[in-house]
Amino acid sequence: MVDIRLDAQWIDYAIIALYFVFVLGVGWFAKRGVSNSIEFFLSGRSLPAWVTGLAFISANLGAVEIMGMSATGAQYGLPTMHYFWVGAIPAMLFLGVVMMPFYYGSKVRSVPEFMRMRFGKAAHLVNSISFAAAQLLIAGVNLYLLATIVNRLLGWPQWVGLVVAAAFVLFYITVGGLSAAIYNEVLQFFVIVAALLPLTLIGLHRVGGWSGLTAKISGDGMLGAEQLHTWPGEQLSGFSNPVLSIVGIVFGLGFVQSFGYWTTNFVEVQRAMASKSITAARMTPIIGAFPKMFIPFIVIVPGMIAATLVTNLKEFKQLDFAKDSGAAATGVSYNDALLLLMRDVLPNGLLGVAIAGLLAAFMAGMAANISAFNTVVSYDLYQQYVKKDAPDQHYLKVGRIATAVACVIAIFTAMIAGNFANLMDYLQTLFSFFNAPLFATFILGMFWKRMSPHAGWAGLVAGTVSAVFLFSLSTFAGVFTLPGQGLAFLCAATAFVVDIVVSVILTSFTKPRPVHELKGLVYSETPKTDLVDPDEKGLPFFRRPVPMAGIGLVLVIILNVVFA
Repeated sequence: MVDIRLDAQWIDYAIIALYFVFVLGVGWFAKRGVSNSIEFFLSGRSLPAWVTGLAFISANLGAVEIMGMSATGAQYGLPTMHYFWVGAIPAMLFLGVVMMPFYYGSKVRSVPEFMRMRFGKAAHLVNSISFAAAQLLIAGVNLYLLATIVNRLLGWPQWVGLVVAAAFVLFYITVGGLSAAIYNEVLQFFVIVAALLPLTLIGLHRVGGWSGLTAKISGDGMLGAEQLHTWPGEQLSGFSNPVLSIVGIVFGLGFVQSFGYWTTNFVEVQRAMASKSITAARMTPIIGAFPKMFIPFIVIVPGMIAATLVTNLKEFKQLDFAKDSGAAATGVSYNDALLLLMRDVLPNGLLGVAIAGLLAAFMAGMAANISAFNTVVSYDLYQQYVKKDAPDQHYLKVGRIATAVACVIAIFTAMIAGNFANLMDYLQTLFSFFNAPLFATFILGMFWKRMSPHAGWAGLVAGTVSAVFLFSLSTFAGVFTLPGQGLAFLCAATAFVVDIVVSVILTSFTKPRPVHELKGLVYSETPKTDLVDPDEKGLPFFRRPVPMAGIGLVLVIILNVVFA
């Protein structure tokens, strides 16, 4: 193995220690505002839009964004931008404009609870269990990377890093609840930017600026020219045909996976639910969309720089592209891209900021998963199926116990994440299993009043099973193979289509819910006045969801055109 030990000095350790003092302090400070379960799980629905908006995006700045996207940038180049400009922004804007009014207006405490109100207990139970399992697996990814950083920094065994990192997250969520997680996420957003921006600028300087980087990538003999254009992105999608590649990216990633993740994932929606009004809730994902557009420049670009600047990684990429078994002998993988670049280009002081930024990212991601997990376990599983009428303090205690249990389980799921050379492969596979069929059920149920409760749970199960079956055929049985992210896109698209087909067929043979029970749950049966704050028209345009969503959509189209 290549030594990726970061040569940290006392100034770096001092910066890291100061950051952790702030993290623990925020958790202790937030403790004062936690006296009941709503304050613990949903911050008492009292936070302003700018706070929840930054927390919304920071909650996603975990392993997926930082290590996963830098690894994918090192492997595929600019087509990785699709995960942001196609696979995030449109869905985030749709969530703010169309779906948040239903979530917030119905006063549900979680996304699975909305499923129960629309489709009944069977769909609710399926969604709650699958969501809880997914959060434990994804929390393990963030925890694994946290432990990796501690190992690289201090040389501690990985299991020690796993326990220490889990303990910090456990403390501030158990003490301060969602408010502690959200306020720490706002702090972590700024720490992450302060860490990654200098790394990107110094890295670009080392390779001769943007022109130097593009020249090195173009001349590396590995479809370099394709890695400098976002479209059609054949390497990323796994389809050799440009048309199929574009269809796969737009439908598989941009529609099914993206809308499935951003519009139904309670990890993100929970931040908006903590807002103080329906307008603030709608603005939360829209505010988050603006920094989201530009984060790839400080996450993906460093991965691309590392693949041209770091000798070991450059050698690994050449062998990996040629399908040479000698790639493993280089001792590195794409997941090491960011650490290798930090090791080679950052001076002491900035290295401490960068390490703190990575720790902040992984803690934000893990905390988001854990806080969503404890809400679903407490409200959707325990209260609904175990003990319905207990005092509020009882559910508060259950939430804290669930937090502790989740942190312990995440230590073991972290070991699963360590088996993947590129964590994006792992995460996108999980999203195709859980989010794609859930989005199909949601979108049908929200806009088709005839859809029955039986169709809701059966479609969800069928979609998930079809994705797992397809993945197994490729991964374990070897029936077919798709390189890049093609398998994840195909699984997601299959889960979505199967869910739709099963739901439509079952609805034809089963009884729908009475129309009068669908107010606030189905678009056609909900008065428009219930979906919009009556005072919204008097607000300036930058505080209104629809105008700001329009501006965001125009900006992301421009970015797609410029980098096509």
